[in-house]
Amino acid sequence: MNKLLVAYDGSKQSEKAFRQALELASKFSAKLVALSVVRPPEPAVAVELEAVLESATEHYQGLFKCLKELAESRGVDVRFEVRVGHPADQIVHMANEEKVDAIVMGHRGESFIQRWLLGSVAKRVLSYAHCTVVVVR
Repeated sequence: MNKLLVAYDGSKQSEKAFRQALELASKFSAKLVALSVVRPPEPAVAVELEAVLESATEHYQGLFKCLKELAESRGVDVRFEVRVGHPADQIVHMANEEKVDAIVMGHRGESFIQRWLLGSVAKRVLSYAHCTVVVVR
């Protein structure tokens, strides 16, 4: 394994997934890409998309700071990205784009809606990813 993609949404499940991805990256001396995906407003308007991406990037930058420190303490090279779109589509697209060897993601989110949405995201990623998918419970 040379490169891993971890899906991160700030939930406890995604934090567990990040830690699992760190473990794998450390073990295989692999690079790690952490992806956070923001759903666009419906209907999506270009001006709103820019504002949503900017706001989400600011939000995730705070969360990424702690994750980056954790990765550095383990000697893992990590890069963080924020994208707008459907989470499963963006995860699969980035995995293809980055030619990753594996995707690591949480199984479900915190709330009922998050659990339902993220459960369906995990199922879609498992169905369409070109590589190994590790689903962390």
